[in-house]
Amino acid sequence: MWVPPEVDDPILFHAPTRKSVCYFGAVRLRDGKFLFSRETGRFDGMTTWNFLAKLRERSRRAGRRVVVIIDNAKYHHATLHAAWRAEQEPEFALSYLPPYSPDLNPIERIWKLTRRLCLHNRYFPTLDQVIVAVEEQFASWIHPNDTLKRLCAVA
Repeated sequence: MWVPPEVDDPILFHAPTRKSVCYFGAVRLRDGKFLFSRETGRFDGMTTWNFLAKLRERSRRAGRRVVVIIDNAKYHHATLHAAWRAEQEPEFALSYLPPYSPDLNPIERIWKLTRRLCLHNRYFPTLDQVIVAVEEQFASWIHPNDTLKRLCAVA
């Protein structure tokens, strides 16, 4: 490993590794309100259940039926939360997209916009700085807003 002579800490110059941060997210299509949750580990049945429960709790306040458009990831179908999902229906239902169709999922448009607004062509020395940039943008979307409403409009 090559280390510039003026640098004492060679760990700063090792081959870069891919680090990432994971988020669950949901957008209310009628008004663009956004809900997100950062995951520190991997997505699995338990983290999915935690996010769905949070989404369910927030949606109860509106008193309306909620249909969550969701992809077919294994953890979205986990037997761990199957009974809970069944209990929530029909007021809170999951509508699974066909396999290999991310373009049909409105949340994918938000992830793409987030990358474009916050991450493209920017250097972040630490993962924490990525988190700050992304969550500042997310904070601006937690209230109903026209940007996400238009972006996720179903025509």
